[in-house]
Amino acid sequence: MSEENFCLLQGYEWNVPADQKHYTRLTNALQDLKDIGIDNLWLPPACKGAEGPKANGFDIYDLYDLGEFDQKGGKPTKWGSKEELVALSKKAEELGVGLYFDAVLNHKAGADEKEKCRIQEVDEDDRNKDIGEPREIDAWLKFNFPGRNGKYSKMTWNWEHFSGTDYDAGNDKHGIFRILGENKYWSQSVGSNWGNADFLMFADIDYSHPEVIEDTVNWGIWVVKELNLKGFRLDACQHYSARFMNEWATALEKEFGKDKIFLVGEFWSPKVEPMIEYLDRMKHKFALYDSPLVYNFSRLSTGEDKDLRKVFDGSLAQERPADAVTVVTNHDTQPGQTIETKMEDFFKPLAYSLILLRKEGYPCVFYGDFYGTKGEQAESPACGGQLGDFVLARKLYAYGDQEDYFDKPECIGFVRRGTKNHPAGLACVMSIADDSEIKMTVGTEHTGEIWTDVLKWRKDEVKIDENGQGVFPCPGKSVSIWVKKDAAGRDRFGEFNSKIYEAAK
Repeated sequence: MSEENFCLLQGYEWNVPADQKHYTRLTNALQDLKDIGIDNLWLPPACKGAEGPKANGFDIYDLYDLGEFDQKGGKPTKWGSKEELVALSKKAEELGVGLYFDAVLNHKAGADEKEKCRIQEVDEDDRNKDIGEPREIDAWLKFNFPGRNGKYSKMTWNWEHFSGTDYDAGNDKHGIFRILGENKYWSQSVGSNWGNADFLMFADIDYSHPEVIEDTVNWGIWVVKELNLKGFRLDACQHYSARFMNEWATALEKEFGKDKIFLVGEFWSPKVEPMIEYLDRMKHKFALYDSPLVYNFSRLSTGEDKDLRKVFDGSLAQERPADAVTVVTNHDTQPGQTIETKMEDFFKPLAYSLILLRKEGYPCVFYGDFYGTKGEQAESPACGGQLGDFVLARKLYAYGDQEDYFDKPECIGFVRRGTKNHPAGLACVMSIADDSEIKMTVGTEHTGEIWTDVLKWRKDEVKIDENGQGVFPCPGKSVSIWVKKDAAGRDRFGEFNSKIYEAAK
């Protein structure tokens, strides 16, 4: 079994230009990403959305249209054509980079026709509380996919395949409408938000319907083969049936083998307990993004919490590290999006050090932090454009036993002792206040060595004494990553190209 560290990159941000060139940009960047230690790439939602070439894909229209059919205003998606996506897949396979597909399975949007159905309106704050009497509405619930014309799947969708919708076209009224019918109700194997979290948006898919189950299982197997996928990111997994998700995972396992397809779910919660309950409900290997850790980072960044020693308290990385995909920011935490967290610029290098250089969790780096974000509130690349150096430090040096120096609330440090195959080790120190330093033990095997900061944010040299100890400083409100001055790979730092848009011209 390889001891190599792995790292995941979320391969998009919310405001990537809708120029249909994103897949080409990612293909061009893959070699640079692989060189610094990105081993897996989380693709954007690649299916046709209701807004077609303008859609990010979360307004999911057709699972089987990966930018191939003339639907919703054109053939390509916002990200590019299917041909370009397949080219990206082939390049990834050539380089040994795994692709994870962002699967939006909770809902559908952009129906082709209206139809009548009976509904019960429910309270937006308590989905188990009915409002008024059952009635008939006109709803956009017929999906015929005329541009695809039955290729890959013959199934068309109607009201029977959904459990709820949010718009009465007959009265031009928005609300939450539970669709009535035989054996129809909200799923009971979902989160507890709003009393029952089954309904999130648009037309809510009913995963108790056998045709829905069969078609979505078939799609999962089809898309893995089509793109040579190694995993899925499951959007909004707490909002649809965990029972179905187990069935879907079983089908993938039966088709491709045990533990061959990595599954990670989006489950936003400030508390870890409901996440652990969900993981226990899953009968298959499953991971979740560590949202409690994101909230911890936010509180420390803004000064709401001033004790770095508590950074992992109540996180999935602390409670279930093998099931935690750790993140600092992502598309949901961008300004104006659904998750209201704030991250001061100074804190991102600290947070990335904590997810990339430690044992706990499987780190996921954000495209917007690597390359900057676009849009009205555009941001420059994080960490002074040096996030690639943090990833490279993980790949080269973050191995072996871990020893923490969590002694002061405003300044913490830790050491990785290295292994036989990766002997260099590292020492990391960070502060949320003034310049600081910590005396740490890296091991007597390093006696006499000179260590320097791979980031070059501190110019000092630290000499390791006869006890294997050194006094490692860091700048105020910053971090330093210390490694032997002439350790293998030191010449590779500072070389990562974060100008992905210029490179594509």
